[in-house]
Amino acid sequence: MAALAADLARAPRPAVLIDGPSGAGKTTLARRLGAVWPGPIALVSLDDVYPGWDGLAAGAAAVPGLLGDPSPGYRRWDWQRGRPAEWVALDPGAPIIVEGCGALTPASRARASFGIWVDADPAARRRRALSRDGDAYAPHWDRWAAQERAHWAAHRPWELADLHLNSEAVG
Repeated sequence: MAALAADLARAPRPAVLIDGPSGAGKTTLARRLGAVWPGPIALVSLDDVYPGWDGLAAGAAAVPGLLGDPSPGYRRWDWQRGRPAEWVALDPGAPIIVEGCGALTPASRARASFGIWVDADPAARRRRALSRDGDAYAPHWDRWAAQERAHWAAHRPWELADLHLNSEAVG
């Protein structure tokens, strides 16, 4: 992981996108990569960007702006209150990792230096996601999965990735 981080850090403005289905291990991978990154790096979880349980497409549409706008940032979503919260400003020159379902689209990949697709067995993914988020996620699993399938059909994110990982194989 440290060798990958060192290689990726050589880009002029490193921007790494990590996509995959819910429970695949995107957040864990992003944190591990960020922990061994040679220097400071911004880590954006699309969980903070999606505007609610029906917001996967809106979250995906926000990613290019995180990578290329002169004043990048996002309005954090307050899941407890079900409404937008504070503006989170990002340093336009700093390296960044964006993780979440919807991170890889043709528009976002055009602005990124590297893309990663993470997957795992569907039963393992569901187990992980529900053990992580429990009662908050369980009633929304099917509707979120439908949005994931729509994202995959529209953008085929695995085809935009430079690296494919099965999180069960890498731990």
